[in-house]
Amino acid sequence: MTAEAVPQLLTGRRHSQVPAPRPEAGRPTTTGLTGLSIVLPCFNEEPNIGEAVRQATAAARLFSDRHEVIVVDDGSYDDTARVAANLAVADRRVRLVLHSDNRGYGAALRSGIAAARMPWVLLTDADLQFDLLDLEEFLPFTESSDLIVGYRIARQDPLGRRACAAGWNWLMRSIFEIPVQDVDCAFKLVRADLLERIELVSSGAVISAELIAKSLQAGARLTEHGVHHLPRPAGEQSGASPRVIVRAFRELLELREILRPTAHLTG
Repeated sequence: MTAEAVPQLLTGRRHSQVPAPRPEAGRPTTTGLTGLSIVLPCFNEEPNIGEAVRQATAAARLFSDRHEVIVVDDGSYDDTARVAANLAVADRRVRLVLHSDNRGYGAALRSGIAAARMPWVLLTDADLQFDLLDLEEFLPFTESSDLIVGYRIARQDPLGRRACAAGWNWLMRSIFEIPVQDVDCAFKLVRADLLERIELVSSGAVISAELIAKSLQAGARLTEHGVHHLPRPAGEQSGASPRVIVRAFRELLELREILRPTAHLTG
């Protein structure tokens, strides 16, 4: 696969069915976004990526004047990249960023952010666990907020994963005083000009805490709003793997040295 063969293909820097969005006639779009980049970091999401792009495209058409869908393949060893490349050939608004090796969730998210070209950026996942129609409920907040962070309503993950997430959220609130209840919810709508003002460095799971903390330090206005969560229809979660956990805690220690608590910035 070459950049010549796929014009929308970018190179990443080294640095059971789920209901699809329903493009119902008459859904209000008067408060829609002027432009939206939807970033989909993925690792071994071959069974899900086609539907994820379709749902992202359908939601973006409803709620934005212009859009692009950016798939970041983080060194998958299945056919995720091939499926995404075919989608990019068929639709110029779909773009593919390739990592030659698996660099981590944070690195994939940073590559997607770097590739985004629209005024608003939706950071979500390709595992089909979110209803992207929930974006409509974020739109009223865009006039008064720079960062709208979702929290999962009735989280549909296994008990052990929910318990680990609760502990991680408590830790993030304790260390950085981040004023949200679901730090790692993969449904965040961010102004592009805010992302340009902050420098994200995490390569692993702590990227979400870093994004929120640095946004608040930059003076961002934050809103948290509930989103519906769905069971993963296919594939395996990698967030609980020992390698991912070790990286997260290593990066957490590094970030603790450079990030100050943010609670006093939100009053």
